[in-house]
Amino acid sequence: MPQALVCMSHSPLLHHTHPPAETEAAVEAAFAHARAFVADFDPDIVVNFGPDHYNGFFYDLMPPFCIGFTARGAGDYGSFAGELTVPAGIAEELAEFVHERDLDVAISRQMVVDHGAVQPMEILYQGDVAAKPVVPVFVNSVARPFVKMSRVRRFGAAVGEYFRATDKKVLFIGSGGLSHDPPVPQIATATDAQRRLLTAGRNPTPEARAAREANTIRTAQEFAAGRADIQDLNPEWDRAFLDLCCSGDVEGFDAYDAGEMDAVAGHSSHEIRTWVAAYSALRACGEYTVDYRFYRPIKEYIAGFAVTAATLSPARS
Repeated sequence: MPQALVCMSHSPLLHHTHPPAETEAAVEAAFAHARAFVADFDPDIVVNFGPDHYNGFFYDLMPPFCIGFTARGAGDYGSFAGELTVPAGIAEELAEFVHERDLDVAISRQMVVDHGAVQPMEILYQGDVAAKPVVPVFVNSVARPFVKMSRVRRFGAAVGEYFRATDKKVLFIGSGGLSHDPPVPQIATATDAQRRLLTAGRNPTPEARAAREANTIRTAQEFAAGRADIQDLNPEWDRAFLDLCCSGDVEGFDAYDAGEMDAVAGHSSHEIRTWVAAYSALRACGEYTVDYRFYRPIKEYIAGFAVTAATLSPARS
């Protein structure tokens, strides 16, 4: 059966800050295109490569990859806070398949996913995150040290190989990026309080969560006004990455270096790792064509904001 892909940026600021009306309309048009694409494809199962922002995964135990056998939303920024519909048997088989290919992946029977993973489902299914069975796949995108990008590509390819022979229609989702540098503490420079958050910040009080979210919203407003002390967006870098996604040459992702990404695209540009995994999964199923591509640098969202959709080339699908 065929496979398809939607990769998109996410932002917790979508409903909290407001770009110019023309930009908001363009973003909504991109979301509408992605929704129509997914509705037409009508997958049987969604494989969701998502990051986390210290809501579900912390430095007390930070794997590079993790497959969820069950999952629930963290509810941050008003995002989905319920149980996802996870086909546990398929998730377990997938983990075993990846291990058999000499790739290490953690598993979780109580995964917590935040807005980075659930927002694409909210957008694509009009808020109904449980609309389709979903296998949640965490890809570490904020916490150093990072595995090499070639490892991310190989991991994504292994996931794709598992689903290549399935009798189900599979939608791969990658969520995050592109260039951006939001106010997420870095462990190397964190205060003692920030280190406690990064290491064991589970189940924050409503007051602590509200304060953290208010800081991000305030930073976005200041950034849009040209006053925030965070790294600027890098549209040139973003477009080059999108060009590589469209090329089908997934081995080209291997050239991305973590230190260089920090320097030129911001500390959260590592969320493109979810895209690398998703595109590599689709490429493992066959040659693909990117049917839709949208991009805008949006300071109000603190993101080089992109949406892409891809299908297998006719000979394979």
